[in-house]
This record gives sequence, structure tokens and C-alpha cells, in this order.
Amino acid sequence: MLDNLNWWEIGALLLLALLIFGDRLPAVINDGLRMVRNLRNMARNATGDLSRELGTDIQLEDLHPKAFIRKHLLSEEDEAAIRKPLQGVYDNLRADVNGVHNDLKDVANAADLRSNGTRPGTTTGTPSAPAPRVSYDDAT
Repeated sequence: MLDNLNWWEIGALLLLALLIFGDRLPAVINDGLRMVRNLRNMARNATGDLSRELGTDIQLEDLHPKAFIRKHLLSEEDEAAIRKPLQGVYDNLRADVNGVHNDLKDVANAADLRSNGTRPGTTTGTPSAPAPRVSYDDAT
């Protein structure tokens, strides 16, 4: 939650909270913690009630609609039947992407002028200056 804040920003927020709430700051913190505790208890009670009603073990993470349907309403066969038509589309798309990737590699290798092995100065044995970098714009 506070991953984007550094220590200076957190300190500034605490100082701002102290200036706004003053002497009431401990009471405000206590009220906030009590509210979080009550929300946690409400969620725990709701999951307990659902577990009793459905006859399965439900965790708080299972209350997300997609996770709930996947875990408690669909059997493995139903999930496989839903995935089967989409799996063929996924496999075709993956094959197309791999083909385009391989074609791009071939084009890049063909356009790379340094890959054909002819460098100046290699036949005499004397060291020469490195070959200038060739961009793809120069090759076209």
C-alpha cells in the first residue's frame, strides 16, 4: 500500500496528521484500528456463513467472483470444457507469433552487414580499426 512512498513522504504525512489532529491523534489512530478490526471480523463471519451454507471451506481470497466460480461451482471437467475451444485459438495465435518472431530474426540477420564475414584488414594479419557501426537505416 505504501510502496510508492519514501521515508521523507511518510514523515511528512505523520507530521501533517499531528498538525491536523493534534492531541486527538492517539484517539483517531485507535478508532481507525478498531474499524479495521471490525471489518476483518465481518469478513471472517461472512466467509464462515458462506462455508456453512455451501458445505465447503471458503477463504477470504475466494470471495472474488472469478475465483469463487472457478473453485466452488465448476468441476474440473466443466473448466476443461470451457478452456478447450479457447486452447485451439491460443495455440494458433502462439504459432503465428512464433512464426513472425522467426521471420523478424531472419530479416534482422539478413540486414546485418557484419554477419557475412567480410571485414577489412583480416587478410593481412595487421590489426585494423574496428568496423563502423552499421544501422538498419543504412542497409535499406
